This record gives sequence, structure tokens and C-alpha cells, in this order.
Amino acid sequence: MHNFLSDCQQDLEPSISSFPAISDYGVIGNCHTAALVSQRGSIDWLCLPCFDSSSLFARILDLERGGFWSIQPSTTFESSHQYLDNTNVLQTTFTCNQGTVSLLDFMEITDSQHPHAPGRVMRVLEGLTGTVEITCTCVPRPHYAQDIPQIQVSGGQATFDQFQVNAPIDWQLDSQAQSLTCCITLQAGDRVAFTLATQSSPTHHDNPHDALETAIAFWQNWADQCTYQGRYRDSVVRSALALKLMTYAPSGAIVAAPTTSLPEEIGGERNWDYRYTWIRDASFTLYALLLAGYSDSNRPFFDWLERTVRVEKTGIQILYPITADGQTVEQTLDHLQGYRNSRPVRIGNQAVGQVQLDVYGEVLSAVHFAWKTGKYNPVDLWDDIRPMLDWIVEHWQEPGSGVWEVRGAKRHFVYGKAMLWVALDSGVDIAETLHLPGDCDSWRQVRDQIRTEVLEKGWSEKLQAFKQSYEDETLDAANLLLPIVGFIEGTDPRMVSTIDATIKQLVSNGLCYRYRSADDGVKGKEASFVLCTFWLINALILADRIDEAAAWFEQMLSRSTSLGLFAEELDPSSGEHLGNFPQAFSHIGVINVAVSLAHIGHTGEVQPQHKAAADAAKRGGGGVAAQSAQSSR
Repeated sequence: MHNFLSDCQQDLEPSISSFPAISDYGVIGNCHTAALVSQRGSIDWLCLPCFDSSSLFARILDLERGGFWSIQPSTTFESSHQYLDNTNVLQTTFTCNQGTVSLLDFMEITDSQHPHAPGRVMRVLEGLTGTVEITCTCVPRPHYAQDIPQIQVSGGQATFDQFQVNAPIDWQLDSQAQSLTCCITLQAGDRVAFTLATQSSPTHHDNPHDALETAIAFWQNWADQCTYQGRYRDSVVRSALALKLMTYAPSGAIVAAPTTSLPEEIGGERNWDYRYTWIRDASFTLYALLLAGYSDSNRPFFDWLERTVRVEKTGIQILYPITADGQTVEQTLDHLQGYRNSRPVRIGNQAVGQVQLDVYGEVLSAVHFAWKTGKYNPVDLWDDIRPMLDWIVEHWQEPGSGVWEVRGAKRHFVYGKAMLWVALDSGVDIAETLHLPGDCDSWRQVRDQIRTEVLEKGWSEKLQAFKQSYEDETLDAANLLLPIVGFIEGTDPRMVSTIDATIKQLVSNGLCYRYRSADDGVKGKEASFVLCTFWLINALILADRIDEAAAWFEQMLSRSTSLGLFAEELDPSSGEHLGNFPQAFSHIGVINVAVSLAHIGHTGEVQPQHKAAADAAKRGGGGVAAQSAQSSR
């Protein structure tokens, strides 16, 4: 529990220290968009009506200009937050000398995949003990804080631009600042609600309390589908809830994270917009959810894949907007100070034009895994898959930008080449088993050529490890995936040596970096990459170093936020969460390691569905051990 001054008591002059830690935030959403809510009851990030819409509140990127919506006691208070059991409904408890108040934050949600599903943010206050005065302050700043809206007030209803915010008592308008405030006193048992929505948003519940019950039921129904029953169930369910929240229901697209420009280095320029669907992220999210038992979660993704992904002259586009009219052109918002003065703030993502060869393996292995576990018929996608395999045959010898989306020169990245092998291996198996048309002889021949070349040119005698690229004598954590995707046995001496070299050179304080001393075209440095540590744990499992892997996993779970969430990166020296938040990849890692440990019996009896899924993924001849096949920027 943390002690805070109310916002009205704080110094109006912002400072770097005034920014809450990234780990201080919880996330709420409705499978269309998401909001970040601080532990002191402030919504500091919200885009409506979609993940990639412009922001309405962006205080997390600029304390003074960004805009926010806070609800908190009018006097000094302590607060803590937690999710209601097995939901994405966030409860913040405020305690002050006068009493205790609960705040429930959530978004109205339905099972509908309609593009205009409800977009209401709901904030329900309840007095628990004593008599407490609450101050609500709403400072809307639409279009990434480029606009100061003209607010119209009528009692407890205020409208501005396309939005409407409702309070249980009259709003007070500061016409100069264009901000709203109201104060309400709650006694034990009192319950009131605030709502925010676009004016065109459909309303499914006139009563906010009915909307709360519907939201609780929706999320708990989702959580209950989890078939994992091991000792890490709470962490697996929380990760599954986070992944579901990052799914755009109308299309099945999955965002990498619901935020933009949260920095990988405080004060640095490694600040990216992750509110898009990376083929890689979406494929691995599907893996993780299938492994956790969410067997009905695959169809929307494959429908999206069939509608969206096409092979062009440069191959597969690696990322896509979540809607047809979404924009990916990278721009900087120079009027925003950035989180703790980390500039620039970016929207859009220049990586959209890169060639990343590994994505072919991730798409094909996702299809292959879903097929082998009986969850998908690849015949439906074969007309799209076959050109991908033919493209690989023609272009596999070309360099690319790699899994980390480096902005320097293209290179022959070892992991990218290995994933081309995975793509062809998966394609040959699907085609031959289902008697589908295609040049299997050519695919098989090139598959074998790729493996021979990687084992020759991708191995470094100097490092005694697989190296980042044919051109570079440096380590890369992505190569920890080689046994996980079935390219090489986990107990192969070359792989064991690669693991040991990675621990020695890329690990600091139990956390793994992506790489070091690489020219990636961007200034500054970054923290450790959460997913890389999970990759390392999975590699240890496949190397039969089970106890070592389990100890690493326990220490990683202890580094999550108080809500069980992970950002993209962790600072090894301070443990601070950095980068966009919450990060889908990080939560994929949690699920995959938990299931991998269950599969080898470390955490109790293996559930039949886990063993069947993992066995199906590990088909003979070097298949995709899909419980851990992941990758990242």
C-alpha cells in the first residue's frame, strides 16, 4: 500500500519524479481498447474507441499536457489495488483518516464482435467505512493532447468532441483550463458510478451496476476455460486474461501492447508504438492460449490471417493496423515530453517496411500446431500458405532486418534462417499428410540446405555458441529458440554451450538481454528483455536442467508487478519495468514455461491435454515444440 497526496494537493509543476512507475499501473479493457489506471486512481492512458485511436488521456506521456481522469480522496490517503478474482476488473482501495473507499474500474463488454461494441469506461465508487470526501477531476485532451476541447456542461453530464462523461452529481467547469471537477461524500454502503463513452457508443446496460456484473461474468467465463491446473495457475490465468484483453474482437487481430512510447531506457529514444498486430506476436499468442486450454480462441486469428496476410514482392508484411483504415506511418509528437523526459514520442511504426524472414516460420508453425492439436484445418488457408513456401524457395538466401527489427544494415540472421527451415518443414508435413498441391520436393530440398548452412555458418568457434548472424561474432538470445522450434536437440553439445555462453555474457542479475554490442541503428541502450529470460528457461528445460529452470521461473514470477503483469523489459539493477505495458510477449512466456514444466512433471501430474498438445507439437524429425516457440522485436 502506498501513501499519496491527493492530486489537488500536489505541486502543479511536473517533475520526473512525479511520474508513477510503469509497474504502478493496472490495465482495463473491452477487447477493443484499453486504459491504464494508476494506483492512485487516475486513468493516465486511454484511446477511444480502438487501441490505435488517438489518445484522450495521455498523462503517462506528459504530466502537464497529456490529460487524465482521477478519482481519489480529497485528503492524504494510502491506496492499493488488485483485480477481482479471475477478471480484468480493477479494484483500488483508498484508506485515509476519515475512512475507506473502493473504486472499481472496468470497461463495458459483451460477447459481440460487432465493430461498434460498447466503449464505455465505468468507474464505480463504494463507501466501505467512515465518511470520505472524494474528488473527481477530468481533464480531457483529445488527439494526443493536440486539442483542448470546448466542454459543455449540463448538471452531471458533460460533452466534448465526440465524448460524454457522466457524474452522479453536478460537474464544475473550469472554462479557462477546460477541465471538470466534482466532489462527493460517501458513507459506508453508498455506491455511485461515473461513466465515459463516445456519444455514438451503443449502451447495453442503463444501470452501471448491471454492466459491472456482466463484465465480471465475461472475464470469469474466459478465465474458467483455462485447463492448466499446475502450481502456477494464478499466473497463467492472469497472463491469459492480459492476452485476451489485447485482442481486437471485431477482426481477431492482436496488439503487441496497448501503449506507445513507454521507453526501454529512461531518457532514451527507444520508444515505439506497439498498438499494431505483428504476425509474430499474434502467432505466439495463439500458441500460448491453445496451450492454456483456450481451444476456441484460434478461429478469429485465422480468419484475420486469411483476410489480411498476402505475399507481395517483398514477402509478408510483418505488422498490420488492427483496422483496414489504420495508419502505420511513423511520426513523432514533439509537443509531448515523453515518459520521464524520454523522447521522441512516436505513433506509427517504421518497421512495417522491413523484411523479417522469421515471420514465415512463425505463421506456418502456428498453422501447423493448431492443426496437429485438432483445432484448425489448414486446407482453408492453403491457397495463402503455398505462395509463402514458394517465396521462401526463391528468397531464403537474402538478408533481412531480423527478429529485433534492427534499423542498421540487413544481415543473415541465424534465427531468421532457422525459422525458414521451420516454415518449410511445417509446410511439407501439412502438404504430404493432407495430400495438398505443392512442390514438396523443392521445399524439402531447400529445407535441408538451410539447416546445413545454418549449422556451418551460424556457429562460432570463437564464442562456442550460435551467433547472431553470419556476419557478426556476437550472441543473440533469439538463438535460445533453436531447440524449442525443433531445429536442434536441446541436449546437443552446441546448444548446451550456447546456453552457457548466453548465461555468462547476456545475463545480469538473473535477467537476459537480447544482445550486446550490436549496431542496431538506434542510439542508447535498453534493459533486459522479459521474454528472453523465459526463452532461456525453456532452453534449460530442453537441456534437462529442470531444477535450474524451475528456480529461474520462480524468480521471474516474483518480478511481476503487484497485479501479476509484465512490461516488455526489466532493469536488472533496479527491477524497474520498462517499455510498453503490458506486453503480450512477456505473458506468452509465463504461460509457455508453466506448461513446459507441467509437461515434464515438475509441478505435479501432467494434464492429458497438455501432454497431447506438446506431443503433437514435437513431431518426429525436428518439429515445432510449440509450447515455447516465441520471438520478439
